[in-house]
Amino acid sequence: MAFVLRRPFAVSTAFRQISKPTNTGLRFIHNAPKQAPKTPSTPFISSSFANARQNFRDTFRRTYMQQQYKAADRGNLTQKLLYGAAIVGGSIVATNLIFNRETREDGGMAPYERSYLNDTFMHTGLGIGIIGIAARALHTSGFSYRIMAANPFLVVGLSLAVSIGTMYGTYYTKPENYIQKYGLWTAFNVAQAAVIAPLMFLHPAILARAGLYTVGMMGSIAFVGATAKQEKYLYLGGPLLAGVCVVALSGLAPLVLPATATRTLMWSERLWLYGGLAVFGGFTLYDIQKILYHARMAERGLVRRDIVNESISLELDFLNIFVRMVQILAMRGGNNRR
Repeated sequence: MAFVLRRPFAVSTAFRQISKPTNTGLRFIHNAPKQAPKTPSTPFISSSFANARQNFRDTFRRTYMQQQYKAADRGNLTQKLLYGAAIVGGSIVATNLIFNRETREDGGMAPYERSYLNDTFMHTGLGIGIIGIAARALHTSGFSYRIMAANPFLVVGLSLAVSIGTMYGTYYTKPENYIQKYGLWTAFNVAQAAVIAPLMFLHPAILARAGLYTVGMMGSIAFVGATAKQEKYLYLGGPLLAGVCVVALSGLAPLVLPATATRTLMWSERLWLYGGLAVFGGFTLYDIQKILYHARMAERGLVRRDIVNESISLELDFLNIFVRMVQILAMRGGNNRR
């Protein structure tokens, strides 16, 4: 009785097992009118039929049902592009009105300054293109997975060492030795690509929007710096250096502070994101005016004409703003999904 109380269905299960016929011939004779005998090929036919039906359903969903979603995706993409264009255009106008009230009084840039600045922009765009292509190639080759699986401190230390080494190697190479200079400059761009390669795990739409916003922000600030008075914003070098030190320390805060200090970590993250945007936006303004200042000195023969060195500073500004834009957009996307 105790056995039945602990297992109430054990007895009925035993009776069902006893009632099943054990003779194969009897099972075939008695069950023939109700069910046809099963052959070894029957499961194969049924499974193949089920697979064919599932493949047909998947094909139908891919070809017909997804066409309805593509129209909605096109509408959302168009809306996002319009919003992005409005933000870029508004940022250009607002930045020009706020920071560029006093323009140059010498009739604009001289031809040599214009040529120097255009060549710098061309090298900056070429460097950003090399970084993007190299980052994509490294990601598709599995390099990003190995970076994420490796020791982060080792990866950060090695990437900083390679980046700083190639950067200063490019700086101290004379423009006349263009093979070595462009080789070190390419190595610097590849090192930067290795650092940002893990961003390729994110959705391409986030990366595209971050790139669009970064170009709009830097373009508007560069326009202000190019049309403002000469040496108007060169005084920003010292305050910006102090600001970038504060931003760097806020980025290292999670390594020092405990995980329980959530409020402090939240403010340090905001300082790293939005403070970094302000600091590197100011660096863009400062670098544009510094490039024009170097152009005037190179025209007089006081310094060498070195476009590659000038482009490195703008590339670093672009990468720092781009990384923060990506993180902000990714955080907003996560909040919207919630």
